[in-house]
Amino acid sequence: MVRVNENYLKLPGSYLFSAIGKKVSAYSEANPDKKVIRLGIGDVTQPLVPAIVEALHRAVDEMGRAETFRGYAPDLGYGFLREEIAKKDYQERGCAISADEIFVSDGAKSDCGNIQEIFAGDCRVAVCDPVYPVYVDSNAMAGRAGDYDEKAGMWSNIIYMPCTAKNGFVPQLPGERPDLIYLCNPNNPTGTTLNRSQLKVWVDYARQAGAVILYDAAYEAYISEEDVPHSIYEIQGAEDCAVEFRSFSKNAGFTGIRLGFTVIPKGLKCGGVSLHGLWARRHGTKFNGAPYIVQKAAMAVYSDEGKAQLKEQVAYYMNNARVIRGGLESAGYQVYGGVSAPYIWLKTPDGMSSWDFFDWLLENANVVGTPGSGFGPSGEGYFRLTAFGTYENTAEAMERIRRLKRS
Repeated sequence: MVRVNENYLKLPGSYLFSAIGKKVSAYSEANPDKKVIRLGIGDVTQPLVPAIVEALHRAVDEMGRAETFRGYAPDLGYGFLREEIAKKDYQERGCAISADEIFVSDGAKSDCGNIQEIFAGDCRVAVCDPVYPVYVDSNAMAGRAGDYDEKAGMWSNIIYMPCTAKNGFVPQLPGERPDLIYLCNPNNPTGTTLNRSQLKVWVDYARQAGAVILYDAAYEAYISEEDVPHSIYEIQGAEDCAVEFRSFSKNAGFTGIRLGFTVIPKGLKCGGVSLHGLWARRHGTKFNGAPYIVQKAAMAVYSDEGKAQLKEQVAYYMNNARVIRGGLESAGYQVYGGVSAPYIWLKTPDGMSSWDFFDWLLENANVVGTPGSGFGPSGEGYFRLTAFGTYENTAEAMERIRRLKRS
C-alpha cells in the first residue's frame, strides 16, 4: 500500500496566510457592505516601475524573433544577471562574492523552504521566535521538527530563540547547539533589525559551533540605519558559515512575476563537503531556470533609471510605515519595527490574544492584520501590520483604528 509522508499530518491546520484568507473571505461574504482594508499579507500594491516594464517589453520582443528566441534558461541563472548581482549587491559593498556563487531562482520563499533538503535529516534547527513560518514548516515536512504541541504552539525538536520586547527582539545564543540557524534581517514579522556587532556574535558562534546560518535578507532594500548590514557577508568570516537568500519581490515589486536568488560561497563546507556543489546539483535537478524575460527585467533593477524609480517606491512604502507607526502610537499602542522594514509589530491591548485581536479589529475597524501567534509561541500577544498597502488605504485604516480607540 502506498503511504503518505506522515510528517505532513503533524502540521497544524492551514498555512497561516491561508487561514487568514478564509476568515476574511467568510467575513466579507457575510458583510458585503463593509470595505475591508487588508494590511496582513506582505504583498506589494504599487505597479512595476517604468524601467522594469520597458525591459520586460524588450525581452518579450526578443522572444518573438527566431534570432533572439531562447528556450530553457541556464538552471543556475543567466550569466549577465549573476554578474550584475555579484557586482552591485556584493562587490561594491566590499563582499568577495563572485557570479558563480549566485543561484537565480523563482523566489526566496522557494529557496528558504528547499535549502533544508541538502542537510541531514537529524540536523537540529534553531529559529528566532517569532519566525517566518516557511522555515519551520519546511523542516517539519522533512521530519526534523519532531512532534507538535498544539497547546504550546511548539515543535519538540526545534530550538526556539525568543525575540520579545524584553530582549529588544534580539535573539540570544541558544543553550543547546544547533546545526542550522535561521536569521531574517530586517526581521519578518517584527520589523526589527540586528546591527553589525549583534550579527557578528552569530557569525562567530556559527563558526565555533560548526553550524550554518541560513540568512534571509529579503528586506535589505528597506534598511535606513547605517549600522545594519545589507548582507551577512559584510561580517568577516560569514563566507565560511552562511548562506544568504535574496528576493526581487519586495525591493522591485516582483511578487507577481517571481524572481530571487541564493548565495552559497564555494568555500562553505560541512564535514568537508561543499554546500555550493550540493545546491548546484539539487538546483539543476529540480529547477529548469527562471524565465528569460523576468531575468532581463531584473537587470533593470540595477540600472541608474531603475534604481532611482525603485528608491521612490521603497520610500512610498516606508512612508506608509511611518503613517502606521504614528497612527498606532497616537491610539496608545506599543509599537515596534517599521524603521528599516515594511512591517510594524504591536502589542495587543488589554491582554487580548493575537487571534482575538484579529477578530476584534476585523469586526470593529474592518482592518486585517496578522496574528503574532501564527509566527510562533513568542508572537502571542503581538500583531503584525504591513506597509505594503496603498497610502490611501493605510491612512484610512489608521483613522479607523484611532476612532475605535477613542470610542
